[in-house]
Amino acid sequence: MPFAYKNVLIIGATSGIGEALATKLVENGTRVIVSGRRKDNLDAFAQRHGADKVKTKVFDIMQLDQIPQFALEIIAENPDLDCVFVNSGIQRPLDFSKPESVDLDIFDQELITNYTSAVRIAKAFIPHLQKQTTQTALAFTTSQMALVPMMRCPNYGASKAALHHFVLALRTQLQDGPGNVKVLEIYPPAVQTELHDAKHQPDLKDGHLIGMPLQEFIDEVWAGLSEGEDQIAVGSAKDIFKQFEVKRQEIYQQMTEMLSGLLKQFLR
Repeated sequence: MPFAYKNVLIIGATSGIGEALATKLVENGTRVIVSGRRKDNLDAFAQRHGADKVKTKVFDIMQLDQIPQFALEIIAENPDLDCVFVNSGIQRPLDFSKPESVDLDIFDQELITNYTSAVRIAKAFIPHLQKQTTQTALAFTTSQMALVPMMRCPNYGASKAALHHFVLALRTQLQDGPGNVKVLEIYPPAVQTELHDAKHQPDLKDGHLIGMPLQEFIDEVWAGLSEGEDQIAVGSAKDIFKQFEVKRQEIYQQMTEMLSGLLKQFLR
């Protein structure tokens, strides 16, 4: 089954998973709009792959108040946009046993990058996606730490868990229309990217070598996307998903059905 979407916006595409996924899409004939903070990286990507296949848009998702305008500009320039991929993410170690070491500005930056901005991006693009006559998609990169936290990075796990819960509810809310908007989620394990490098986590030595090789990860993600899967757990995340998340989502569906019945009695 070929990948279902023809014109994909990837937010957080200046390095790592976002850049590698954008490359995979272009190699398989999909047009992409790559977005992120680093203009030089975006320009280099477009130069490698060609202006006929790649558009660029410099944007910092920390500018929450600018997200609606960003969405309007993207849609105006790409009226056939049929998939928005929210990939931005940062990871920071925080040790609350030493509260004097915790920088709450970094805490807030991580929360906004990993969760709040993703919710606002979804809200900004959903009306466009709902209006399309073909199937469209919102896709999110969360983490295996959305399912099981890690002591070293409590806010990273919490922010990804928040996004995961939002994605579950969003999928249910959108499933009956209007339009035909699929909600996709990718659960990476640790992957060899700059997420762990010394610039961001200086106490780690060779942090960029931690985890699964990037290309191996992307190949597995692409296989899932090509099969039309809406939840793609990769590597060690796959075992966690099977052992824990499948059952939890069964409970979620049961609760959703029960609450839907109850709410019909009380909602006007």
